Amino acid sequence: MEMNILFVAIAALVPLVIGFVWYGPLFGNAWMNEMGFTKESMEGRNMTLIFILCLVFSFILAFILQTLVIHQWGVYSSLMGEPGFADGVAGEATTFFTNYMETYGDRFRTFKHGALHGAILGLFLVLPVLSIIAMFEKKSVRYVAINAGYWVVTLAIMAGIICQWV
Repeated sequence: MEMNILFVAIAALVPLVIGFVWYGPLFGNAWMNEMGFTKESMEGRNMTLIFILCLVFSFILAFILQTLVIHQWGVYSSLMGEPGFADGVAGEATTFFTNYMETYGDRFRTFKHGALHGAILGLFLVLPVLSIIAMFEKKSVRYVAINAGYWVVTLAIMAGIICQWV
């Protein structure tokens, strides 16, 4: 399967853009209150490094999202161990995959379908993880709602982009 690295990179920008709005005008003050931050306490940090690292981690996330939201990756990965398949050598697995992609390759490859998978990942993976951490850190439900909400929206948009264009 081929990957469109441009759209993986575009999807990797989504967490930064959504984060700018989410933790800025939408919920910035509420988030800072939940964290115990002030505008003064936020100063003096190396924001260039923070944004570069966020972009690197977002790219990793966008890269792995392909395997979670594009169903055809499942078929591809299940054939990887077949002799000659990974090398593109003609054989039974290669013929099967070629026929499969010609018949079903564009199924479920829409923004809407990817966004559904991204939202599901946010609700059923990120929300429980953040909730467990928040309970031990004695954080509020509001804290969980702000952060999990960000990831549900962010993953929905990232996965939509990836499913449609990667």
